[in-house]
Amino acid sequence: MSDAYIAALRILKYRFNSEVELRRKLRAKKFEKDDVDAAIVQLHQEKWLDDERFAGAFVRTRAKKPVGAQRIRRELRAAGVEDSAADRAISENVEPERERESLLALCERRIRMLVRRHGASYLESSEGCMKLTSYLIGHGYDSALVRDVVRDVTRKHAE
Repeated sequence: MSDAYIAALRILKYRFNSEVELRRKLRAKKFEKDDVDAAIVQLHQEKWLDDERFAGAFVRTRAKKPVGAQRIRRELRAAGVEDSAADRAISENVEPERERESLLALCERRIRMLVRRHGASYLESSEGCMKLTSYLIGHGYDSALVRDVVRDVTRKHAE
C-alpha cells in the first residue's frame, strides 16, 4: 500500500469526496502524480471512490438546507462532478414540493428581516421586491419559482 493510498483512505474516512477533490487534496499533500493516479485507480476498483454515489449523498445533505437545485448543481460542478451525474443526482433526490416549501420558509424569514429593518411598506416597493428576489435566486432557487413564491407571499402580506 502506498502512502498516497493510505492518505486517501484517511481523507475518505471523514466524508465522501469526488475524484477531483481527492486528487486536489492528495496533490496538496505533495504526492507524486503517478502515486496519486495509482491510489485513485485502486480506490475505484475497491469502490471507495464513486462520483455518482458522492453526488447522491451530497445532494441529499444539501437539499435539507435552504438552498435550491441550481446552487447544488454549481457546488457539484465545483467539486468536479460531471454534469450528467449531477443532473441525475438532483432529479433523484430533490423533490419539487420540498424545494418549494424550503423556498417559502426562506422567503418568509427574509421578509420578516426586511420588514423589521425597513418597514412593512418596503415590500411593496420595487427595490424591496428586487432585493428579496435576488436574495432567493442567490440561494440557488429557480427564477420562475422565486417569482411565483414572491408574488404569492407579498400578496398575502399586503392583505
